[in-house]
Amino acid sequence: MGNSDDASPLLEISNEMVRLYKGQFGRGPTKVRTLWAGHDVLVVVLEDTLTPAERNLADLGEHERLRDLRTFFQYASRKEFCDPIERITGRKVRAFISGIDTEADGLSIETFVLDSAP
Repeated sequence: MGNSDDASPLLEISNEMVRLYKGQFGRGPTKVRTLWAGHDVLVVVLEDTLTPAERNLADLGEHERLRDLRTFFQYASRKEFCDPIERITGRKVRAFISGIDTEADGLSIETFVLDSAP
């Protein structure tokens, strides 16, 4: 992958991540984009992902607690996050790495390292 044919799978992955966030947290991000970082790494950038309750935690300065909670939920749902990536790309996810910046209104990054392309 790496040409204009990538737009549709990348859009499909973005849409799947929005769906997962809505199901997981009750609301989806306001902006999402999926990018290739080389041949084997997909990065999904999701903006404005915090729920009202999470925003309250951030306003109270509870950033560490908020990151811990969000990370716990992400890794508890690893299969739900990796399955669409594998289905859309036709490749196995070797590693799933999730991160959030709670001070940047919940800017989140979902990174998928895939097995080498055939």
